[in-house]
Amino acid sequence: MTNSPSKGQVMMLVLLVLFSPLAIDIYLPALPNIAGDLNVASTVAQDTITWFMFSMGLGQLFAGPLADKFGRKTIAVAGVVIYALSAWLAYLAQSIEWLLLARLLQGFGACSTSVAAFASVRDLFGPSRSGKMISYLNGAICFIPALAPILGSWLTIHFGWRSNFSLMAIFAVVVGLLVVVSMKESHTPSSKPQKVFNPKRYWSVLKQPTFIFHSTMCLLAMAAILAYVTSAPVILMEQQGLSMTQFTMWFSINAVVNIIACMVAPKVMDKIGTHKCLIIGSLLLIVAGSAMYMLSDLHVAIAFMFPVFISSVGCSLILGSGAGQALAPFGDRAGTAAALLGLFQMSGSGVVVSWVQKLSYMPQVIVAIQMLFVIPVFLILLTKTYRRWQLQAA
Repeated sequence: MTNSPSKGQVMMLVLLVLFSPLAIDIYLPALPNIAGDLNVASTVAQDTITWFMFSMGLGQLFAGPLADKFGRKTIAVAGVVIYALSAWLAYLAQSIEWLLLARLLQGFGACSTSVAAFASVRDLFGPSRSGKMISYLNGAICFIPALAPILGSWLTIHFGWRSNFSLMAIFAVVVGLLVVVSMKESHTPSSKPQKVFNPKRYWSVLKQPTFIFHSTMCLLAMAAILAYVTSAPVILMEQQGLSMTQFTMWFSINAVVNIIACMVAPKVMDKIGTHKCLIIGSLLLIVAGSAMYMLSDLHVAIAFMFPVFISSVGCSLILGSGAGQALAPFGDRAGTAAALLGLFQMSGSGVVVSWVQKLSYMPQVIVAIQMLFVIPVFLILLTKTYRRWQLQAA
């Protein structure tokens, strides 16, 4: 382990974690254009996000073990190459099927760069300092939703929706060259034969009720976020007639709310505990979903965005507390548990949102339903069964 990682190494880690949010947020303003150009419904164009999320979550089951077997740099390079090629395929797409396939591949690429980055953090900073560095990386991720749609709007207006994917490809090529030239391997792969996929190791995590419960909470919170992200362009631009610039302004305001909530959430957890944070976060989602439903007939931006602001705070509390509680019992199996948690959050939320969006309701109601899915787990939080799970995991 390197005692004092250089600024260059830290910057490399930041660049590697940006692939995923960039692939989602930069082209959001272009979703109506994609639907129109490829002659598909808005809900089908939204699947380009949920398919990406699905493959990114599924890929974590393999990217983690592969990073242990072949090294962080190798997995990072492979991820960048897959990301660049799939972004270029998306740029060339002449049908929605072609675009969906490209996005599915791109999710695997983004997953690999993310896993390589976070695994490198553990190698370089050790158990005592890695938490702080991960907070910095998550902060960098949170800034992308505030900035990427601004650039995406400008690109779409001046060069068309395909230019967003060409920028992703260019970004991947530049970062890929930097990785090849500058990134140092932080992990010495074992010379012993290793199974890339060990079902028994995953089952030892999945059989724990506390993991299933808290991972499900994280899934539902991520699904609420994803439902907003995929529906916002349809609601704000298609239904309400906002320009790309106005859409970007509202999206950026919510990104700022997210950044503030992410910064405040750890302090709230320290003060009141994770259990109360989960209860408060769930209540905020229920309030947000109820407000979204009641205001669904008002076709003004604030009627849609105000409930979203509330849900953003609730999701921040749930994701922070829920992830910590899901991973807490596992010690030496933390990597396996983290991979499964990623599968729940990314793939699980993608599947749920894609399914709910197929229902024949207006988009605001779809988002409200997604937020209100948290009601059953909120009720479980109040039971003795939940307390028993916690005692068993301690």
